[in-house]
Amino acid sequence: MRLGVLDVGSNTVHLLVVDAHRGGHPTPMHSEKTVLRLAEQLNSRGELTKRGITTLVDAVESATESAERRGCADVMAFATSAVREATNTEEVLATLAERTGVELHVLSGADEAKLTFLAARRWYGWSAGRLLVLDIGGGSLEVAMGIDERPDLAESLPLGAGRITRTRFSDDPPKRSEIVATTAWLDEELSGLAKRIRKLGEPDRVVATSKTFRSLARLTGAAPSSEGPRALRTLTATGLRQLLSFITRMSSDDVAELEGVGSSRAHQLVGGALVAEATMRALSLERLEICPWALREGVILRRLDLSNGEDQTALETGRGRR
Repeated sequence: MRLGVLDVGSNTVHLLVVDAHRGGHPTPMHSEKTVLRLAEQLNSRGELTKRGITTLVDAVESATESAERRGCADVMAFATSAVREATNTEEVLATLAERTGVELHVLSGADEAKLTFLAARRWYGWSAGRLLVLDIGGGSLEVAMGIDERPDLAESLPLGAGRITRTRFSDDPPKRSEIVATTAWLDEELSGLAKRIRKLGEPDRVVATSKTFRSLARLTGAAPSSEGPRALRTLTATGLRQLLSFITRMSSDDVAELEGVGSSRAHQLVGGALVAEATMRALSLERLEICPWALREGVILRRLDLSNGEDQTALETGRGRR
Protein backbone atom coordinates (compact mmCIF):
# COMPACT_ATOMS: atom_id res chain seq x y z
CA MET A 1 0.00 0.00 0.00
CA ARG A 2 1.33 3.44 -0.89
CA LEU A 3 0.57 6.05 1.76
CA GLY A 4 1.20 9.76 2.03
CA VAL A 5 1.75 11.71 5.23
CA LEU A 6 1.28 15.47 5.07
CA ASP A 7 2.85 17.19 8.07
CA VAL A 8 1.94 20.86 8.53
CA GLY A 9 4.51 22.08 11.04
CA SER A 10 5.72 25.39 12.40
CA ASN A 11 8.40 25.67 9.70
CA THR A 12 7.44 23.47 6.78
CA VAL A 13 4.71 21.56 5.01
CA HIS A 14 6.32 18.15 4.50
CA LEU A 15 4.96 15.34 2.33
CA LEU A 16 6.38 11.87 2.92
CA VAL A 17 5.32 9.04 0.61
CA VAL A 18 5.98 5.47 1.72
CA ASP A 19 5.22 1.93 0.63
CA ALA A 20 3.96 0.06 3.68
CA HIS A 21 1.81 -2.78 4.91
CA ARG A 22 0.70 -3.94 8.30
CA GLY A 23 3.58 -5.65 10.10
CA GLY A 24 6.07 -4.38 7.51
CA HIS A 25 8.77 -1.75 7.42
CA PRO A 26 7.60 1.55 5.85
CA THR A 27 9.86 2.26 2.88
CA PRO A 28 10.28 5.95 1.96
CA MET A 29 9.62 6.56 -1.73
CA HIS A 30 9.41 10.34 -1.96
CA SER A 31 9.82 13.38 0.25
CA GLU A 32 9.21 17.06 -0.44
CA LYS A 33 9.03 20.18 1.68
CA THR A 34 7.72 23.70 1.35
CA VAL A 35 9.10 26.25 3.79
CA LEU A 36 6.26 28.43 5.15
CA ARG A 37 7.29 29.35 8.73
CA LEU A 38 3.64 29.49 9.75
CA ALA A 39 4.52 30.29 13.36
CA GLU A 40 6.00 33.57 12.15
CA GLN A 41 2.78 34.43 10.28
CA LEU A 42 0.59 34.87 13.35
CA ASN A 43 -0.61 38.43 13.96
CA SER A 44 -0.82 40.28 17.27
CA ARG A 45 -4.15 38.54 18.04
CA GLY A 46 -2.60 35.14 17.49
CA GLU A 47 -4.44 34.57 14.21
CA LEU A 48 -2.84 33.01 11.18
CA THR A 49 -2.91 35.86 8.68
CA LYS A 50 -4.81 35.81 5.40
CA ARG A 51 -1.48 35.57 3.62
CA GLY A 52 -0.48 32.68 5.87
CA ILE A 53 -3.72 30.84 5.10
CA THR A 54 -3.26 31.41 1.36
CA THR A 55 0.30 30.09 1.37
CA LEU A 56 -0.83 27.08 3.43
CA VAL A 57 -3.66 26.33 0.99
CA ASP A 58 -1.24 26.50 -1.95
CA ALA A 59 1.32 24.26 -0.25
CA VAL A 60 -1.25 21.64 0.79
CA GLU A 61 -2.85 21.60 -2.64
CA SER A 62 0.54 21.13 -4.30
CA ALA A 63 1.52 18.36 -1.89
CA THR A 64 -1.72 16.41 -2.27
CA GLU A 65 -1.54 16.65 -6.04
CA SER A 66 2.00 15.28 -5.80
CA ALA A 67 0.76 12.43 -3.61
CA GLU A 68 -1.97 11.59 -6.13
CA ARG A 69 0.52 11.53 -9.01
CA ARG A 70 2.57 9.03 -7.02
CA GLY A 71 -0.38 6.73 -6.49
CA CYS A 72 -1.05 7.21 -2.77
CA ALA A 73 -4.06 5.22 -1.59
CA ASP A 74 -4.50 7.59 1.34
CA VAL A 75 -3.05 10.89 2.49
CA MET A 76 -3.00 11.43 6.25
CA ALA A 77 -2.84 15.16 6.85
CA PHE A 78 -2.06 16.57 10.28
CA ALA A 79 -0.90 19.80 11.87
CA THR A 80 1.11 20.56 14.98
CA SER A 81 1.75 23.59 17.19
CA ALA A 82 1.51 26.49 14.70
CA VAL A 83 -2.03 25.63 13.58
CA ARG A 84 -2.98 24.23 16.98
CA GLU A 85 -2.18 27.48 18.76
CA ALA A 86 -3.65 29.90 16.22
CA THR A 87 -6.70 31.66 17.59
CA ASN A 88 -8.49 31.16 14.25
CA THR A 89 -7.79 27.44 13.88
CA GLU A 90 -11.38 26.64 12.87
CA GLU A 91 -11.27 29.23 10.09
CA VAL A 92 -7.97 27.82 8.85
CA LEU A 93 -9.30 24.26 8.79
CA ALA A 94 -12.58 25.24 7.13
CA THR A 95 -10.82 27.27 4.43
CA LEU A 96 -8.38 24.46 3.77
CA ALA A 97 -11.16 21.87 3.46
CA GLU A 98 -13.21 24.11 1.16
CA ARG A 99 -10.36 25.00 -1.19
CA THR A 100 -8.39 21.75 -1.27
CA GLY A 101 -10.71 19.00 -0.04
CA VAL A 102 -8.20 18.13 2.68
CA GLU A 103 -9.40 17.72 6.23
CA LEU A 104 -6.42 18.59 8.40
CA HIS A 105 -6.29 16.80 11.74
CA VAL A 106 -4.79 18.95 14.50
CA LEU A 107 -2.71 16.85 16.87
CA SER A 108 -2.52 17.74 20.53
CA GLY A 109 0.93 18.07 22.04
CA ALA A 110 0.40 14.86 24.00
CA ASP A 111 -0.59 13.01 20.83
CA GLU A 112 2.57 14.25 19.13
CA ALA A 113 4.61 12.85 21.97
CA LYS A 114 2.76 9.50 21.91
CA LEU A 115 3.06 9.00 18.16
CA THR A 116 6.75 9.94 18.17
CA PHE A 117 7.28 7.51 21.04
CA LEU A 118 5.53 4.76 19.06
CA ALA A 119 7.90 5.32 16.14
CA ALA A 120 10.97 5.16 18.38
CA ARG A 121 9.68 2.05 20.16
CA ARG A 122 9.14 0.25 16.86
CA TRP A 123 12.58 1.29 15.62
CA TYR A 124 14.45 0.05 18.70
CA GLY A 125 12.12 -2.76 19.73
CA TRP A 126 11.36 -4.22 23.14
CA SER A 127 15.03 -4.75 23.91
CA ALA A 128 15.33 -0.99 24.49
CA GLY A 129 13.50 -1.44 27.80
CA ARG A 130 12.25 1.76 29.42
CA LEU A 131 12.58 4.30 26.62
CA LEU A 132 12.89 8.07 26.98
CA VAL A 133 12.19 10.02 23.78
CA LEU A 134 12.87 13.72 23.18
CA ASP A 135 11.75 15.78 20.18
CA ILE A 136 12.37 19.49 19.59
CA GLY A 137 10.06 21.03 17.01
CA GLY A 138 9.60 24.60 15.91
CA GLY A 139 6.96 25.38 18.52
CA SER A 140 7.28 22.76 21.21
CA LEU A 141 9.39 20.17 22.99
CA GLU A 142 7.83 16.72 23.22
CA VAL A 143 8.93 14.24 25.88
CA ALA A 144 7.66 10.69 26.34
CA MET A 145 8.78 7.79 28.48
CA GLY A 146 7.61 4.25 29.08
CA ILE A 147 8.25 0.53 28.80
CA ASP A 148 5.36 -0.32 26.45
CA GLU A 149 4.19 1.11 23.12
CA ARG A 150 1.98 3.60 24.94
CA PRO A 151 4.18 5.77 27.14
CA ASP A 152 3.58 6.28 30.85
CA LEU A 153 4.40 9.95 30.37
CA ALA A 154 3.72 12.04 27.26
CA GLU A 155 4.11 15.80 27.52
CA SER A 156 4.48 18.81 25.27
CA LEU A 157 6.11 22.00 26.49
CA PRO A 158 6.10 25.35 24.61
CA LEU A 159 9.89 25.24 24.21
CA GLY A 160 10.36 24.81 20.47
CA ALA A 161 13.44 26.10 18.67
CA GLY A 162 11.51 28.68 16.64
CA ARG A 163 9.49 29.87 19.62
CA ILE A 164 12.64 30.42 21.70
CA THR A 165 14.22 32.34 18.84
CA ARG A 166 11.19 34.60 18.35
CA THR A 167 10.48 35.31 22.00
CA ARG A 168 13.89 35.35 23.66
CA PHE A 169 16.32 36.84 21.13
CA SER A 170 16.39 40.34 19.70
CA ASP A 171 19.65 40.18 17.72
CA ASP A 172 21.40 37.85 15.30
CA PRO A 173 23.55 36.45 16.77
CA PRO A 174 21.82 36.70 20.17
CA LYS A 175 23.31 38.92 22.83
CA ARG A 176 25.36 37.19 25.50
CA SER A 177 22.92 38.48 28.10
CA GLU A 178 20.04 36.85 26.19
CA ILE A 179 21.86 33.51 26.11
CA VAL A 180 22.51 33.63 29.86
CA ALA A 181 18.96 34.69 30.70
CA THR A 182 17.40 32.09 28.40
CA THR A 183 19.56 29.33 29.87
CA ALA A 184 18.44 30.20 33.39
CA TRP A 185 14.81 30.48 32.28
CA LEU A 186 14.91 27.08 30.58
CA ASP A 187 16.35 25.48 33.71
CA GLU A 188 13.36 26.78 35.65
CA GLU A 189 10.84 25.74 33.00
CA LEU A 190 12.20 22.18 32.89
CA SER A 191 12.51 21.57 36.63
CA GLY A 192 8.98 20.18 36.96
CA LEU A 193 9.46 17.81 34.03
CA ALA A 194 12.66 16.48 35.59
CA LYS A 195 10.79 15.60 38.78
CA ARG A 196 8.07 13.76 36.89
CA ILE A 197 10.62 11.81 34.87
CA ARG A 198 12.55 10.77 37.98
CA LYS A 199 9.38 9.31 39.52
CA LEU A 200 9.21 6.83 36.61
CA GLY A 201 12.70 5.49 37.22
CA GLU A 202 15.89 5.48 35.17
CA PRO A 203 15.48 5.07 31.40
CA ASP A 204 17.28 2.14 29.80
CA ARG A 205 17.72 4.02 26.55
CA VAL A 206 17.46 7.72 25.71
CA VAL A 207 16.80 8.78 22.14
CA ALA A 208 16.03 12.01 20.32
CA THR A 209 14.27 12.73 17.05
CA SER A 210 13.72 15.82 14.87
CA LYS A 211 15.78 17.93 12.52
CA THR A 212 17.14 20.01 15.40
CA PHE A 213 18.68 17.04 17.18
CA ARG A 214 19.95 15.56 13.91
CA SER A 215 21.67 18.82 13.00
CA LEU A 216 23.25 19.15 16.44
CA ALA A 217 24.52 15.58 16.29
CA ARG A 218 25.96 16.12 12.80
CA LEU A 219 27.74 19.29 13.93
CA THR A 220 29.33 17.39 16.80
CA GLY A 221 30.67 14.63 14.58
CA ALA A 222 27.81 12.21 13.86
CA ALA A 223 27.64 10.41 10.53
CA PRO A 224 26.17 12.34 7.58
CA SER A 225 22.79 11.39 6.12
CA SER A 226 24.56 9.75 3.18
CA GLU A 227 25.52 6.85 5.46
CA GLY A 228 21.86 5.89 5.78
CA PRO A 229 19.34 5.71 8.63
CA ARG A 230 20.93 2.72 10.38
CA ALA A 231 24.25 4.42 11.11
CA LEU A 232 24.64 4.95 14.85
CA ARG A 233 24.44 8.66 15.64
CA THR A 234 24.82 10.14 19.11
CA LEU A 235 24.85 13.52 20.78
CA THR A 236 26.83 14.05 23.97
CA ALA A 237 26.38 16.77 26.56
CA THR A 238 30.07 17.68 26.27
CA GLY A 239 29.92 17.96 22.50
CA LEU A 240 26.76 20.06 22.70
CA ARG A 241 28.29 22.49 25.19
CA GLN A 242 31.34 22.91 22.96
CA LEU A 243 29.12 23.49 19.93
CA LEU A 244 27.05 26.10 21.76
CA SER A 245 30.13 28.12 22.66
CA PHE A 246 30.84 28.27 18.94
CA ILE A 247 27.47 28.85 17.25
CA THR A 248 26.18 31.42 19.76
CA ARG A 249 28.74 33.83 18.30
CA MET A 250 27.70 33.21 14.69
CA SER A 251 25.04 34.89 12.59
CA SER A 252 22.29 32.68 11.15
CA ASP A 253 23.77 33.21 7.68
CA ASP A 254 27.08 31.77 8.87
CA VAL A 255 25.33 28.91 10.69
CA ALA A 256 23.55 28.04 7.43
CA GLU A 257 26.95 27.42 5.84
CA LEU A 258 27.75 24.61 8.29
CA GLU A 259 27.41 21.07 7.00
CA GLY A 260 24.19 19.44 8.17
CA VAL A 261 22.26 22.66 8.76
CA GLY A 262 19.39 23.56 6.46
CA SER A 263 19.07 27.19 5.45
CA SER A 264 15.40 27.24 6.48
CA ARG A 265 16.23 26.35 10.10
CA ALA A 266 19.62 27.96 10.60
CA HIS A 267 18.07 31.00 12.27
CA GLN A 268 16.67 28.87 15.08
CA LEU A 269 19.53 26.43 15.65
CA VAL A 270 20.91 28.34 18.64
CA GLY A 271 17.47 28.33 20.27
CA GLY A 272 17.13 24.62 19.62
CA ALA A 273 20.61 23.91 20.95
CA LEU A 274 19.83 25.78 24.18
CA VAL A 275 16.65 23.72 24.64
CA ALA A 276 18.55 20.49 23.95
CA GLU A 277 21.33 21.37 26.35
CA ALA A 278 18.95 22.48 29.10
CA THR A 279 16.85 19.32 28.69
CA MET A 280 19.90 17.07 28.90
CA ARG A 281 21.08 18.95 31.96
CA ALA A 282 17.68 18.84 33.68
CA LEU A 283 17.38 15.10 33.08
CA SER A 284 21.06 14.38 33.88
CA LEU A 285 21.71 12.96 30.43
CA GLU A 286 25.28 12.68 29.19
CA ARG A 287 24.48 10.97 25.90
CA LEU A 288 21.52 10.24 23.66
CA GLU A 289 20.99 8.41 20.38
CA ILE A 290 19.41 9.92 17.30
CA CYS A 291 16.39 7.94 16.10
CA PRO A 292 15.67 8.21 12.36
CA TRP A 293 11.95 7.64 12.87
CA ALA A 294 9.75 10.33 14.38
CA LEU A 295 6.22 11.75 14.24
CA ARG A 296 5.46 11.06 10.57
CA GLU A 297 6.51 7.42 10.92
CA GLY A 298 4.41 7.18 14.08
CA VAL A 299 1.36 8.37 12.15
CA ILE A 300 2.01 5.76 9.46
CA LEU A 301 2.47 2.96 11.99
CA ARG A 302 -0.73 3.88 13.83
CA ARG A 303 -2.58 3.97 10.50
CA LEU A 304 -1.36 0.47 9.70
CA ASP A 305 -2.21 -0.79 13.18
CA LEU A 306 -5.80 0.36 12.73
CA SER A 307 -6.09 -1.05 9.22
CA ASN A 308 -7.81 -4.36 8.58
CA GLY A 309 -5.62 -4.87 5.54
CA GLU A 310 -8.01 -3.08 3.19
CA ASP A 311 -7.82 0.51 2.06
CA GLN A 312 -9.42 2.89 4.52
CA THR A 313 -9.85 6.61 4.07
CA ALA A 314 -10.93 7.74 7.52
CA LEU A 315 -8.74 7.19 10.54
CA GLU A 316 -8.06 9.00 13.75
CA THR A 317 -4.94 10.55 12.26
CA GLY A 318 -6.88 12.41 9.54
CA ARG A 319 -8.74 11.58 6.36
CA GLY A 320 -6.84 13.30 3.55
CA ARG A 321 -8.89 14.02 0.41
CA ARG A 322 -12.68 13.63 0.62
